[in-house]
Amino acid sequence: MAAWSLRRLAASASVLVLIAMASAAADPVTVRILEGTTHGFLVLRSLQGQTLAHGELVAVPHGDRMESRLTWRFRDGSLQDEFVTYLQRPVLKLLSYKQIQRGPSFPGDLEVAFTREPNRYEVKQREKGKKETEEHSGTLELPADVYNGMTATVLNNLARGETATGYVVAFTPKPRLVKTTMLAVGEDPIIVGDSRRTTTRYLVDLEVGGIAGVFAKIAGKEPPDLKFWVLGGSVPAFVKFEGPFFVDGPVWRIELSSPRWPK
Repeated sequence: MAAWSLRRLAASASVLVLIAMASAAADPVTVRILEGTTHGFLVLRSLQGQTLAHGELVAVPHGDRMESRLTWRFRDGSLQDEFVTYLQRPVLKLLSYKQIQRGPSFPGDLEVAFTREPNRYEVKQREKGKKETEEHSGTLELPADVYNGMTATVLNNLARGETATGYVVAFTPKPRLVKTTMLAVGEDPIIVGDSRRTTTRYLVDLEVGGIAGVFAKIAGKEPPDLKFWVLGGSVPAFVKFEGPFFVDGPVWRIELSSPRWPK
């Protein structure tokens, strides 16, 4: 998972102090919460509340290795399928990643994949209105702190007031590393049953470095910031995300869902 604008940082003194006191987490992120077998359901909506897609997450641990798959099935027939394999002891370490996007909700059909061992990547891309598929492949050296599809997992493992940095691999269509900074910027209330709880709002800032980053700023096409909400406690839980699924895409919202009984 992946990618994601919060320009209006909360102006309260408590939030500013929280940011100022945040300490940089060691890279890669040390695991505080081991994840187990998970089968969960999500819903994707526009910011206006229109339901766009339903998601299903299946994650299974194999010793220290976690394998997860998040599938989004859109109402217009589009599909996004994301596969992530990573180690979760003693630190988070991405081993392989694959993402498929196709259908009218996306600017074209895309399939990207990369692995740490061997250090390879493959890209297949077909733009809308074109019949030919563009393909790229080659070697890809991955830093230890690459977190494609793992942002929620990283946030669950941060201590209060801790900031994490790392990278995601972006395909344009060839791969390039995009630096990420993840930090808490505020708190928002949520109601669970009849109980009022507090979630932590995280900002995930994406930054393209080098000459490419300079040109991106000039062209007004910097990567968007992403927002995540996490319910804290002894076992943290993801509750909401806001951001786009692709470059220049609309901002969409992910929230938890549950199966419904037929009428």
